[in-house]
Amino acid sequence: MAALTPIFRTPVTFYVPVVAAAGAFAGLFVGTAQGSGLLGIIAGAALLAILALAGTRLVDNEKAVRWGIVALFVVGGWLIGGAPGLVLGLGWFFGWFTFWTYEGRYRAKLPPYLTQGQVLWHYAFRVICGAILVFLITPILVVMPLSFNAEDFFTFTPEMLRFDPAGYSLKHYRDFFTNDDWQQALRNSVMIAPVATFLSVSFGTLAAIGLSSEHVPFRRAIMAILISPMIVPLIISAAGMYFFYSRIGLQGTYLGVVLAHAALGIPFVIITVTATLVGFDRSLTRAAANMGADPVTTFFRVQMPLILPGVISGGLFAFITSFDEVVVVLFVGSAGQKTLPWQMFTGLREQISPTILAVATILVGISICLLTVVEMLRRRSERLRGMSPS
Repeated sequence: MAALTPIFRTPVTFYVPVVAAAGAFAGLFVGTAQGSGLLGIIAGAALLAILALAGTRLVDNEKAVRWGIVALFVVGGWLIGGAPGLVLGLGWFFGWFTFWTYEGRYRAKLPPYLTQGQVLWHYAFRVICGAILVFLITPILVVMPLSFNAEDFFTFTPEMLRFDPAGYSLKHYRDFFTNDDWQQALRNSVMIAPVATFLSVSFGTLAAIGLSSEHVPFRRAIMAILISPMIVPLIISAAGMYFFYSRIGLQGTYLGVVLAHAALGIPFVIITVTATLVGFDRSLTRAAANMGADPVTTFFRVQMPLILPGVISGGLFAFITSFDEVVVVLFVGSAGQKTLPWQMFTGLREQISPTILAVATILVGISICLLTVVEMLRRRSERLRGMSPS
């Protein structure tokens, strides 16, 4: 590829500090891994500033500069023990980023009347959102490869860092599926979560339909009370349930745990079903009543098919809440109702077992699948209400 001849080139005082800032951000992670985050920031900023200035002033050929930065990153990654694939991608990105800012291509898809401050905020906002997403997702992503650790450690071994197959194993997954304690906890979770979800969906749907009517007195106060389990700190709800259930004989029973989890799941069902009912045409129920349908038939034949996406979404959220809940079951349950999160908590407190990492990875996979279903249902609900063309 021949050297590019851009129409507009930004001044050195702009693109060099921007590239240096990106290098400082990358250097923060590299330096932290090597034991000094501050040194990584300084070295990353200085290195990228020099490369940006030299690449644009001395070479001015994007392809050549990219390959040069890639070569430098590979050599540097090999010296500090980094993954070759990772440093290869970073080198290619920084080569592109240098010319993207130098040639002013960052303004290509933006309105020409935006000021420099508005352009800066446009990209700064996206960088901030991306950084927040990275810091939220990274702890989850770290758990997944650690669950394949061949050793009984909670850290990456040298073999894993070298991508040596000997450093990876399925031993923790085998322990989960063969250990009696883990399997009993899994059976308890499977026995509790579906029943609690069924109760949450039943009561939550009826409550949402009733509270969506403008003729219900004190409906705002009732709504606030019903969704209070989402607002009140969980430890307070758990303590209250413990004292109440111990009075009526439900503390330490299967029914008590199911009812407690159902109470936690009802707010999710109410919120999702209420949101679905916002676009519901109530003239349909009146038309069904005029044609002789009783309220039960009207609900199942007319209303339920239209609000079904919201009901299923609320049910999925209620299921996830019950399946992942540990605080309430510690107060309300007994050793006979030890659920999977409870077993994980016990494993962290009493015996450090890496099997927890395998269980956490499985739960993350289940949650991703359920949230994908929720998103599909949300889009289907929008199509049914005419809010989305596709």
